Amino acid sequence: MRHTVEVTTLSKSFGAVQAVADVSFAVQRGEIFGLLGPNGAGKTTTIRLILDIFRPDKGTVSILGGPMNESKKDRIGYMPEERGLYQDLPLDRSLIYFGRLKGMSTSEARRRLEIYLKRFDLAQHRRKKVKELSRGMQQKAQIISTVLHQPELLIVDEPFSGLDPVNTKLVKELMTELREQGVTIIMSTHMMHQVEELCDRIVLIDEGRNILYGDLDRIRRSYSGHEVLVRINGQLPEIAGIKETVAHNGSLHLTLADETAPQDVLIQLIQNQVVIEQFEIATPGLDEIFIKAVSEKEIG
Repeated sequence: MRHTVEVTTLSKSFGAVQAVADVSFAVQRGEIFGLLGPNGAGKTTTIRLILDIFRPDKGTVSILGGPMNESKKDRIGYMPEERGLYQDLPLDRSLIYFGRLKGMSTSEARRRLEIYLKRFDLAQHRRKKVKELSRGMQQKAQIISTVLHQPELLIVDEPFSGLDPVNTKLVKELMTELREQGVTIIMSTHMMHQVEELCDRIVLIDEGRNILYGDLDRIRRSYSGHEVLVRINGQLPEIAGIKETVAHNGSLHLTLADETAPQDVLIQLIQNQVVIEQFEIATPGLDEIFIKAVSEKEIG
């Protein structure tokens, strides 16, 4: 089975509001896939359509080899942005209960929970009621409830919300391990630096439609080419085709004219016998691409 999830021309309206207009993408087995978009873009509705919480007005969803059914739900872990642990239950009882709901025996849920409580530094808090835990602890508990039953597919909405850098690292390590084990992960987040570090491919949607879709590195390369980073020994000579020069961490960040290629600049530097210590095409960050893609779509 090549695709764990395949979404084709999905649309969904709620009264006069069109939440999803035309979204298509496929998620491959064993990858971390970024589902991105501005607030109100249709990400949460798309997730709920994938999980059969909502039914689409048009389009189809294939998940784990076909339409959703009851048996497949135990093979999926879903962490919504609105957290769902029982606040008045002790932490361990709450998490074991959710494991039981996903088909685990009490003994197996307890055994696996012990591993995760130690890993996420929650073992000493197991008897506390969920509402007595800090926001970060509750976030870690929610992640444990999502992965405890060893799902084949994980769908996580803002998984790093409320986590400090140490616990963010723990969650990223867990996600990377699960991917190496063949688990498919769909991640929706506003933290673009986490997407850049973790995701293999992405889809960016706005107003319920695809704007960008595909391999993350390829997308970044497609938005590069008119900016270069250069470090030289001496002064920069006059070079044709440079619109702007800005000092950047000991290098020079050159913005090129639309008709100028990076190779044109390199050739001129060589012809001027400049000693070049660094020359590389500046690849924009995903934050910058996100803003540019949404802006271009609005202008278009």
